[in-house]
Amino acid sequence: MNKSEKFWDGRADSYDKQRQEPRTTPIKALETSKPYLKKSDVILDYGCATGTRTNILAADVKEIWGIDISSKMIEEAKRRVSESDVENVHYIHATIFDEKLEKESFDAIVAYSILHLVDDLEKVIHRIYELLKPGGFFISETVALGEKKSLLSGIMRLLTKTRFFPSVNFLSSSQLDSMITKIEFQIVKTENMETKPLVYFVVAKKD
Repeated sequence: MNKSEKFWDGRADSYDKQRQEPRTTPIKALETSKPYLKKSDVILDYGCATGTRTNILAADVKEIWGIDISSKMIEEAKRRVSESDVENVHYIHATIFDEKLEKESFDAIVAYSILHLVDDLEKVIHRIYELLKPGGFFISETVALGEKKSLLSGIMRLLTKTRFFPSVNFLSSSQLDSMITKIEFQIVKTENMETKPLVYFVVAKKD
């Protein structure tokens, strides 16, 4: 078990309680994503955590797969969906590079609050490109910790120096855009959903 998996396993039980602050961004990100999703779509939720947003998106697509590196998060997500009437959601404990995920098999891939936490972001974006069908959409909402100095970015820099906290990317929105377009995505929408710190929403299309 690597450091990131161990860190998120330890927070699975309290994850949603910690995120129940009065913020509208998660809801806004979902609503802004929906115009790029169709009822016939098979989509992937990368870094799904306990499946809160995954289960909501299920109503707008044919099928949705949620993956997370934390086995504890996936256990909680499976428990929740088993207690609901949602039938088109599947959860697997996996990384984005898992061989069970076939190339060009998804109509859209959503990545909420995850890109700032991956080790090799350029490699991850390239893998997302591989997994999407031609014409598919990559939809992300993430904290742009490198945009400007903030209290959160300062705290994050301190935490990453400890041996318990997972790695963090301190990227600006323009740097993220450059990575996305370098891998031949076409950016079709961007939006700043929060400013302190900057929460950046982007939709990119695979031609």
